[in-house]
Amino acid sequence: KIFKGTNKKNILDPKNAGPDLFEDFKGEICVIPPNSFILARSFEYFKIPSNVLALCAGKSTYARIGVIVNVTPLEPSWEGYLTIAISNTSGSPAKLYANEGIAQVVFFESDEQCDITYADRKGKYQSQQSITLSK
Repeated sequence: KIFKGTNKKNILDPKNAGPDLFEDFKGEICVIPPNSFILARSFEYFKIPSNVLALCAGKSTYARIGVIVNVTPLEPSWEGYLTIAISNTSGSPAKLYANEGIAQVVFFESDEQCDITYADRKGKYQSQQSITLSK
């Protein structure tokens, strides 16, 4: 989903980010407008064990042209496809290529189980199947 932008008088609200702010996109090459962002979905479906936490970090090839990746931590017992926010911080359009790695996930295993997991809290992004807007 490519962010379409808003009237500069509008205020973006993470509790009310409707689909009208985004344009659907599928293709082999995506061009992110300058100073804008897209939301993408991971290729992989994750099912995090209750004793594991994972963090997602962007790859430097894209960071070197001003493209930054942001993903919330993958909490214990979370599962689903990742919704990945990819920002173009440069003043020029930036090209992304489908099926090329833009980020990597690092897993941290604990010797103990988590007391209260994401699933226990009935997290609002549990089992997401597609790009999920903020709730």
